[in-house]
Amino acid sequence: MARESLETVEDLRTLFERQKAFFQKGATRDVSYRMEGLRRLQETLRRHEELLGKALEEDLGKSFTEAYLTELGIVYVEISHALQRLPRWARPRTVGTPLFLWGGKSSILPVPKGTVLIIAPWNYPVQLTLVPLVAALAAGNTAVVKPSELAPRTAAALKTILRKAFPEEWVAVVEGDAQTAQNLLDLPFDHFFFTGSQRVGRIVMEKAARHLAPVTLELGGKSPAIVHRDARLEVAARRIAWGKSMNAGQTCVAPDYLLVDEGVVEPLVEALKKEFRNLTPSLEEPGPRIINEAHFQRLKRHLEDPENGLFWGGEHDEERLRIQPALLRPRSFESPVMQEEIFGPLLPILTYREPEEARDAVLTYAPYPLALYVFSESPAVQKLFVEGVPFGGGAVNDTLVHLANPELPFGGIRHSGFGAYHGEAGFWLFSHVKSILEQSTSFDLPLRYRRDRRVLRWFRRFMR
Repeated sequence: MARESLETVEDLRTLFERQKAFFQKGATRDVSYRMEGLRRLQETLRRHEELLGKALEEDLGKSFTEAYLTELGIVYVEISHALQRLPRWARPRTVGTPLFLWGGKSSILPVPKGTVLIIAPWNYPVQLTLVPLVAALAAGNTAVVKPSELAPRTAAALKTILRKAFPEEWVAVVEGDAQTAQNLLDLPFDHFFFTGSQRVGRIVMEKAARHLAPVTLELGGKSPAIVHRDARLEVAARRIAWGKSMNAGQTCVAPDYLLVDEGVVEPLVEALKKEFRNLTPSLEEPGPRIINEAHFQRLKRHLEDPENGLFWGGEHDEERLRIQPALLRPRSFESPVMQEEIFGPLLPILTYREPEEARDAVLTYAPYPLALYVFSESPAVQKLFVEGVPFGGGAVNDTLVHLANPELPFGGIRHSGFGAYHGEAGFWLFSHVKSILEQSTSFDLPLRYRRDRRVLRWFRRFMR
């Protein structure tokens, strides 16, 4: 059951002002203080793994193994990565100074932005709440976190954990519905970070614009997987099925549809059937489920629409909100299932003759995806898609795995969002970069104050 708003507008403003006041005291500017907070978060999470695991199972049907692999484990990796590297990230960096500014010393100083708002989604409610929070804390900010009301048990568990790890003036969790999120967006945060749909992302961006505040949008889109004729089909099928079946397909970077060389589509389909059977529990067994009735019915309509060409799988249990993986052969990109991000275990398959045709289809019908995956042994084909299609990030001969590397920035482009985080990229996302030029007062070049043409030749010599 979705929770109603738990805080009044006045409560939220008071919380915001408390966090601003705490930030102004300067404690979070101390790198050792930030690292102490990150260690405390890590330790508190480890003590409450069972609480989070149970909440994720109740909200989404995730097993603890899947929850650790896709949620907790990724958070631990991010915390460890930040703890190892934060002193280097936060250190002022001396840069060169041109000769015409002789006597000066130039440096770049990363400083925290202030008080930030993180609005998280329901599909990976631990990872997509805590990974941006780790980045915000590493950069020295205070943070208000708004988990999704569609995963209420996980939201409550996160509130319990973060209350134990941090004082509320440093990190606070606000539970509530869409109105609570709207009320938070009315406050002048120093950075807005949102993960969710394009529709709500536009609202967040409009609200942030009123405050002239920076915003990061992590959205979605139709992420393709391209399977070329030279791909190792069994490996491709296994990795595509793994990426699509994770969390019942409710993953923003899951393969949304396949573009397959027409010469290998039949053997690939047979391999996909085999891998989905191996990876997917039966409807009678425990397993990930669709988040709610509305999303279940939306997916069911796609299964029942003859335009979408269901030809294998798709068995479902409406009472338990479970849907088995389904393979579809839509007639074209105009079919209903190709008009929106699927966000479920339905996998449409379209074919192409030449790779350039597949590239152009992505550019024309589903541009700017959050992820793209290409399965091919040919460097030329790999390059065609990696360099020839604008997308957020992705993988060659695999799916999803780029998210697990903290050295790789994660984010979208245009329709799939903008701004990247994870690892060092997250530190810089939540930092303001101050540029400082410290000039000596022991001497003063008189030429800089002259405006006559006699000094022009000197300016031309050094400013070129």
